[in-house]
Amino acid sequence: MPPEDPIHTLREICLALPEATEQETWGDPTFRVNGKIFAMEKRGDGRDSVWIKAPEGSQSILVGADPERFFVPPYVGPKGWVGIRLDGDPDWDEVADLVRRSYRLIAPKRLASRIT
Repeated sequence: MPPEDPIHTLREICLALPEATEQETWGDPTFRVNGKIFAMEKRGDGRDSVWIKAPEGSQSILVGADPERFFVPPYVGPKGWVGIRLDGDPDWDEVADLVRRSYRLIAPKRLASRIT
């Protein structure tokens, strides 16, 4: 049986967050809170990935530690966002933790405080 499309698992993770919504933007699903993007699913070069906001300094640490899994995405990379490859066998617990961290950076404090 083929593996499940990563967007289904990513969607479950993102939409479980308080007041999160999905909106197609630039032909790809984006996940938002209060109208602001906290995660973007991207398909390019035959690979699935998610782009997320990361705290200052995290991008270089993640990419430096595992450049096969993490990368600097175009457009938003200079602003500190990180790409996570979802093809193969991603560590979904780690992806969920990083998505929640991105959400907390974007969400209003009243919503971010509800995430553990």
